[in-house]
Amino acid sequence: MKIFLTGASGYIGGSIAARLLAAGHEVRGLVRDPAKAAAVQAAGATPVLGTLDDAAILTREAQAADAVINAANSDHRGAIEALVAGLAGSGKALLHTSGSSLVGDTAMGEPSDAVFAEDTPVTPAPEKAARVALNDYVLAQAPGIRSVVLCNTLIYGDTLGVPAQSVQLPRLIAQARQSGIARYIGRGLNRWSTVHVADVADLYLLALEKAPAGSFYYVENGESAFRDMVQAIADGLGLGEAQSWPAEDAIAAWGREMAVFALGSNSRVRGAGARALGWAPQHASAEEWIRQAL
Repeated sequence: MKIFLTGASGYIGGSIAARLLAAGHEVRGLVRDPAKAAAVQAAGATPVLGTLDDAAILTREAQAADAVINAANSDHRGAIEALVAGLAGSGKALLHTSGSSLVGDTAMGEPSDAVFAEDTPVTPAPEKAARVALNDYVLAQAPGIRSVVLCNTLIYGDTLGVPAQSVQLPRLIAQARQSGIARYIGRGLNRWSTVHVADVADLYLLALEKAPAGSFYYVENGESAFRDMVQAIADGLGLGEAQSWPAEDAIAAWGREMAVFALGSNSRVRGAGARALGWAPQHASAEEWIRQAL
């Protein structure tokens, strides 16, 4: 198949591209930075220079492709509308990448008993309402488009594609290296579901082949408390005991969006749908990977 992939030079998109290419698919990948186009091409994909704001490019590429995967941004409605315009009525697949911070709270290090299954109603924080609405928009395109939403949790592991990093753990690691103290927010008892990037890429390939139109999947294989992951960072870097960081200091360092919803919140989900599809993830411990990687 000829796949148009946004985010081809990114952590998720590059890993998906590697899996697609290994499976024999042709990949045309949207690349924003011309400097990264050569790396995308060297990896085996055909770079398409442009941004998510280039609606004409997105629509044209979607029309020409056998399937489309958006791995560039979970919140860019204009890009999704342009891709939908190119796919409308075709029955082709549109895989959209979302993120499980949409169920995140504002706990700032405190625990939560709330666990979300794929059919659990979500009342998002105001900052995440647009993401939930965009997921609903994608799913509403079925059956004219075989639309699928993959809602990723905290992703760890080395990229399978061109050099790139994930969002959450690298920030915690960088802060620990810079300061010499590994820090979690508040009491660090907030928990996130987690998943290895290789397992993520496997699921995208499986969903491309088999997912029914209108499917929504939480992508997870286990969960961890941030205090435990940060202690694993401290162990890996030889920094002794991890320490608490006041919420205001974390927000000052990382910004509200990152500190509150990515590093201080709870995002506990269960992904039965992907397993019913046949997904069999192989990696189950974020802490073990952190210690080995560092």
